[in-house]
Amino acid sequence: MKAAVFPRRRAVSGYEAAANTRRTTGWLPLTSDINTLVFRSLDTLRSRSRDMVRRNPWATNALDAFVGNCVGTGIKPQSLHPDPATRERIQRLWLRWTDEADASGLTDFYGLQALACRSVAESGECLVRLRPRFPKDGLTVPLQLQLLEAEHLPTSENRRLENGNYIRAGIEFDRIGRRVAYWLYREHPNDTSNPMASTELVRVPADAVLHLFRPIRPGQLRGQPWLTQVLVKLHELDQYDDAELVRKKTAAMFAGFVIKNAPEDQIVGEGPPDSSGTALAGLEPGTLQVLLPGEDVKFSTPADVGASYETFMRVQLRSIAAGIGITYEQLTGDLTGVNYSSIRAGLLEFRRRCEQFQHQTIVFQFCTRVWRRWIEAALLVGALEKRGDLAPYYDAKWIPPGFAWVDPLKDIKAQIMAVRAGFKTRAEVVSEQGYDAEAIDREIAADNARADQLGLEYDSDPRRGQATRQARPNNEDPT
Repeated sequence: MKAAVFPRRRAVSGYEAAANTRRTTGWLPLTSDINTLVFRSLDTLRSRSRDMVRRNPWATNALDAFVGNCVGTGIKPQSLHPDPATRERIQRLWLRWTDEADASGLTDFYGLQALACRSVAESGECLVRLRPRFPKDGLTVPLQLQLLEAEHLPTSENRRLENGNYIRAGIEFDRIGRRVAYWLYREHPNDTSNPMASTELVRVPADAVLHLFRPIRPGQLRGQPWLTQVLVKLHELDQYDDAELVRKKTAAMFAGFVIKNAPEDQIVGEGPPDSSGTALAGLEPGTLQVLLPGEDVKFSTPADVGASYETFMRVQLRSIAAGIGITYEQLTGDLTGVNYSSIRAGLLEFRRRCEQFQHQTIVFQFCTRVWRRWIEAALLVGALEKRGDLAPYYDAKWIPPGFAWVDPLKDIKAQIMAVRAGFKTRAEVVSEQGYDAEAIDREIAADNARADQLGLEYDSDPRRGQATRQARPNNEDPT
């Protein structure tokens, strides 16, 4: 008896997204790793992203909104050294140094934070050189920072070295995969106005370079611009909006058209024909034109952009805002139909992303490494006195700028209730607003001492304001 023979069936995927069907015809995504994809396209993505930021108001506003919320006036350190006197000395010294931090002398340390954050968003990454200085340079601490654009680190530099190390996209790694150096151009390779520009590569040790970027996949070596997912949409939407503007402008140039009985007939306001033989006529207020039998005037009725224009633009801009990671209102400034609850819900999600980038990228890749190198330089030249264990000198808490709400009264009441219930400390509340709790306490103490010395009494003084209010009969006006 022969065994039954069944026809062979073509292998079918158990997942619709992996099946080869009519709906997925032509969908052949690349299987390359993230570095292969980025290295191959990074220069083009970076140039197109910068071009869009230069020309497109939505792209510019998106970057400004993110940098303003993420960095604002600066992510500031608070020393955690256990000795109050040493802690005060560190804070005063740091405050003086922040004005000297920029090697170009154009901004302070917190301005460098904002510039680095903007460069990461616009170009995908930013390089920071830690530049030691001589004591004779007269700096508070002999250290400055130099920001470099990503072009200083070539993606085309890939080779193996004789010592066993290897270079990938300009970054040198040792045999166990640690970053040991960066191969940088001395000058910007695309700066055609610089007579000192050259293509010479210089090996800079990794401990003197900070490489800032937001990794999106494990093993990623270089960053990609944040506008990558929406560059094409931004480009085409900008062209569409300009085309609508030009169409309306062109249509509005003609007020009407006159139909004559004969070409030689003249109408009021008609001038001599132009070089192309076209006769033009103008109208003034109060003009009465008598037409001959058979003559007619047809007024221009240009087509409107249509009721769907606003809806279409809004939907497209919402898609762009989602791709960048900000809210539609931040991208466009359009607050139509927004209420307190809806804008707060949107901002909460956005601010979670800001906090993630603040702590995982700006603080970890930039601030903490600058702080450690600054402490080492300050101790080396004697700007800070060495006392006991040096480990506490490096401990610091970085405080981002506080987020303001539309209705701060509700938030202040919520903070008061949280402190009174023991859910958080007063110092934590002050830190969330971007301030140093110890500095606030010193200012309050100084204000109270000055008021007591001058015999002043304020309702806002928590030491006596409540008692004063209760002593007044029938809520008497304090004045």
